[in-house]
Amino acid sequence: MSETTSLRGKKRTHTCGELRAKDINEVVTLNGWVDGRRDLGGVIFIDLRDRYGKTQVVFAPQHNENVYQTAKRLRNEDVIAIVGKVERRPDGTENKSLPTGEIEILGDDLVILNEAETPPFPIEDEIETSEDLRLKYRFLDLRRHQMQSNLLTRHKMAQAARKYLDSLNFMEIETPFLMKSTPEGARDYLVPSRIHHGKFYALPQSPQTYKQILMVSGFDRYFQIVKCFRDEDLRADRQPEFTQIDIEMSFVLEEDIYDMAEGLIKALFKEAKGIDIKTPLPRLKYDEAMTKYGSDKPDLRFGLEIHNVTDILKGSQFKVFETGLEAGNLICGINLQKQAGISRKQIDELTDLAKSCGAAGLVYFKVTPEALESPTAKYFSAEQLKGLRESFKAENGDLILIITQPRRQIYPTLGQFRLEVAKKFGLIDESKIALLWVTEFPLFEWSEEERRFAAMHHPFTSPKEEDVATLDQGIEEHKKKKRWTIENPIGNAHARAYDLVLNGNEIAGGSIRIFQPELQQKMFSCLGISEHEAKTKFGFLLDAFKYGAPPHGGIAFGFDRLIMLFTGSKSIRDVIAFPKTSSAMSLMDDAPSEVSREQLMELHLKVI
Repeated sequence: MSETTSLRGKKRTHTCGELRAKDINEVVTLNGWVDGRRDLGGVIFIDLRDRYGKTQVVFAPQHNENVYQTAKRLRNEDVIAIVGKVERRPDGTENKSLPTGEIEILGDDLVILNEAETPPFPIEDEIETSEDLRLKYRFLDLRRHQMQSNLLTRHKMAQAARKYLDSLNFMEIETPFLMKSTPEGARDYLVPSRIHHGKFYALPQSPQTYKQILMVSGFDRYFQIVKCFRDEDLRADRQPEFTQIDIEMSFVLEEDIYDMAEGLIKALFKEAKGIDIKTPLPRLKYDEAMTKYGSDKPDLRFGLEIHNVTDILKGSQFKVFETGLEAGNLICGINLQKQAGISRKQIDELTDLAKSCGAAGLVYFKVTPEALESPTAKYFSAEQLKGLRESFKAENGDLILIITQPRRQIYPTLGQFRLEVAKKFGLIDESKIALLWVTEFPLFEWSEEERRFAAMHHPFTSPKEEDVATLDQGIEEHKKKKRWTIENPIGNAHARAYDLVLNGNEIAGGSIRIFQPELQQKMFSCLGISEHEAKTKFGFLLDAFKYGAPPHGGIAFGFDRLIMLFTGSKSIRDVIAFPKTSSAMSLMDDAPSEVSREQLMELHLKVI
């Protein structure tokens, strides 16, 4: 046994996940953490762990009494170095769950490099402890195999992305973290300047303006795996700093973006999961996605498509529907197949579920060979009930579920209800991979609070060519009325924007950009941004457009969310090395924290 705690002469020759039967009789040195210790009264077994795996080490008094006595002192998470011969485990004691399970090390030498206190939670994959405790002791949490596996997947996917994009002549170019504040969407994180009193930098919400300037500069293929910052209100599973694979291309149309992005997602699936994704991927226009699935990121691993039966049920004796129709409501629903046998209690549970999703109530019909059975069936004609059966393609044993709501609400309500019903009845095939493009988003969305239109994507998203005239009409109508209304024609304009969706999660989004100053000014006018305000916020980009900007477009992949889905993690915090809580706190290093009065004085700041 060595008395020193130095690593000199005890550097590892192998990792703890490397040794196999072919290494038997070799003398090796391993370094790592004690993962477990078993004293069987005459022989001590420890599992030695590093990020590559575990190896069993045996200490026996008849082999080396001094080393055996030192091994008695070992505790979980002690950092040690061991030297010993690789031996085959006795018959019947092999551990088939470990790659190193055929062998063990007979310990000849042992150095305790650092003793450890008892950790606040076990360093195991399946632990029952609060996430706050895990985040406070993140340095321990990251020792767990699952966390290390997640970050290894993250690393491999980053390398695969770089390799793929490099093969297509993309250049990785870094853009600044200290930039001009151009608040659009979320709040900026502001950084005060010590040199320029009273002025501030902002941390970028995305490199949007920089990558467009790179296109103007002639770098026709740019990418960056980059941090972005958004000072958003508290929301579950959102991070104030997050990572995206940012991509921009010149002289392209939508099809070029689709081809490139599909190749990237194909490469990532192959690297991370060994799965060959078939391309081209299916596409749904935004309007179709909303009316069929009630979501702009539909989960296609199950059915439950939404059906609009307004025209079929119009003119019934059912007062709830007729009153709604008079107010302009729609009547829509889903077909829950082969569930007509559920109990009244389960029907009540579905009603409560529909209400939790925003519906006022729920009407149901149980499909039998003879009729559609429901307490409300008497209010509908035989022809209406027949039309209902045909519209839903309902068969014996199905359960039709219907609600009525205004057009702007009913599809999102049924979209959420559809998802919750699928979870409740186990309809989601977790082994399935459902990728699709959602295209042709609305260019604007109406803000009821501000009584104006906002950009659904961002202010640099190009409208569809046939909708440019619609912007002119909308601007003229605004001039006449001197106010924006939800009926303004620009509400019907569509964008050259697209999202990539995986199993009901948006994993990437982008658009073809505006590159002509005149069209960009029209967009600003529709958003209520004056020429002076546009010059103040985006003058550098508008100036760049005057000097020969090429047509360009791009896409950004949400890297954290992508890793979460690929690893099957429940939270993006489990795939980020040092994440913040949902309240934007870092519990490990207590950030954000107060700073000294002297630091504030240097910045000419005062906390009020």
